[in-house]
Amino acid sequence: MGKIVIDPITRIEGHLKVEAMVEGGEVKEARSSGTLFRGFEIILRGRDPRDANRITQRICGVCPTSHSTAAALCLDSAFGLGGSIPDNGRLIRNLILGAAHIADHILHFYHLTALDYVDVTKVAKYDGNDTTLNSVKDFIERGELGPFVPRYEGDYRFPAEVDQQLVGHYIEALRMRRKAQEMCAIFAGKMPHNMSIVPGGVTEIPTVDKIASFLWRLNELRTFIDNVYLPDVLAAAEFYSDYFEIGAGCRNLLSYGGYELDGKDPDLTRRKRLFKQGTVSAELKLGTLDTGYITEEVKHSWYEDSTSGRKPTQGETMPKEGKSGAYSWIKSPRYDGRVYEVGPLARVMATYLAGDEKVKSIVDPALAKFKAGPEVMFSTLGRHLARAVSCKVVADTMPGWLLELKPGEPVYQEYEIPEESTGMGLVDAARGALGHWIEIKDKRIANYQCVVPSTWNMSPRDDKDQPGPLEQAITGTRIKDEANPFEIVRIVRSFDPCLACAIHVITPKGRILGKYRVS
Repeated sequence: MGKIVIDPITRIEGHLKVEAMVEGGEVKEARSSGTLFRGFEIILRGRDPRDANRITQRICGVCPTSHSTAAALCLDSAFGLGGSIPDNGRLIRNLILGAAHIADHILHFYHLTALDYVDVTKVAKYDGNDTTLNSVKDFIERGELGPFVPRYEGDYRFPAEVDQQLVGHYIEALRMRRKAQEMCAIFAGKMPHNMSIVPGGVTEIPTVDKIASFLWRLNELRTFIDNVYLPDVLAAAEFYSDYFEIGAGCRNLLSYGGYELDGKDPDLTRRKRLFKQGTVSAELKLGTLDTGYITEEVKHSWYEDSTSGRKPTQGETMPKEGKSGAYSWIKSPRYDGRVYEVGPLARVMATYLAGDEKVKSIVDPALAKFKAGPEVMFSTLGRHLARAVSCKVVADTMPGWLLELKPGEPVYQEYEIPEESTGMGLVDAARGALGHWIEIKDKRIANYQCVVPSTWNMSPRDDKDQPGPLEQAITGTRIKDEANPFEIVRIVRSFDPCLACAIHVITPKGRILGKYRVS
């Protein structure tokens, strides 16, 4: 039995190592290891609770808006504001988060994932007048292929003209992503790490000029999503249709839902949201969400065993360097003791199974094109399709939110910081279910815990030795060439890992726990 070690996985956020044991060309066992040390839960202890809204954004430069939203919801809950946020505040939070998610989805498909499927070298054959493609052709002829290389070689299936078109879209997507970030900044103050989303609502006042500026950019993005992004995902599905059967994983999905539609219920698990909350089984059955079933296990993580199996409300971050049997700084979140995948696939399928007509009107025709049913969504390509569907649904809903804004009306609810309280904030980040939990004592943070999407998806084995979602997705995969394991990285990137979010531990005094050199 041979071993494939990919360390680090590139074109993701953060530091991820994947090991795969291969026998007879098939992966028999896989391990996902988070190798970066950080310290956010510890940093937050003893601070003003409002600092959580600023500091947790620094967990990640790609998805700070999701963290600021989760932190704000968490503090709303702890401050007794649940259900009383002004509509303007709720809507502007949605618009900021939606713009950030559009930017994130475009980034993921074109700049992190597409290069697993697109052979950039075919641009050398281009013979036309497109300035962008001719510039790329010049770079190729001079041997300057960055950022498109290094890469694994082989299994590129698009015809040359499609590859050339997709390289042009790669460049155009950079401009589109900038447009989405500009939309964020209109209501968020700046990007990344917005200043507008706060406990009680937002600080930004809607005006006619801001609404028009946002809408102008949004319309351009919607055109790109409809005419470029979705067709490119479907093109990938056409030429790589076998990836509807590769990378299925655990086949259990969990969604916190996303985008508040009324925000009036103090209980986050009962709020009406654009994307639905719940669990999805392998049999495509929709279940209800009960956060009391969420625990984090650490048998194979570098944390004290005494912290294993705790709910986030009682979670502790106690590192244990060199722990026997451990291989990751990521914990193992579990729901009712079972392994669950989170992400766009989970929220789209939960919403699909809830009977949402908008989602069904996009998913069903796409699957019909390939004569497939919704069961194939449990796959590498299913994740990409779900992410594109998620992007389109949000973009198409945002004009309505803009029209609901009422200039001159409140955006913010006053509050008092309680002496003692607890709170929970739940949101679906671009990468999936994101939860923040806080305990306040003497008006200070006594404990703060984040359970993020990639903690769920990249988790190592748990106390029952159940492999995490990524580990299960890789296991069973056929590898054509062990020197070029493109099958593995395609599966990994379909999850859009964010290891910066998934690992939050360092010793309180900042002592170095270990040094690694990747050759």
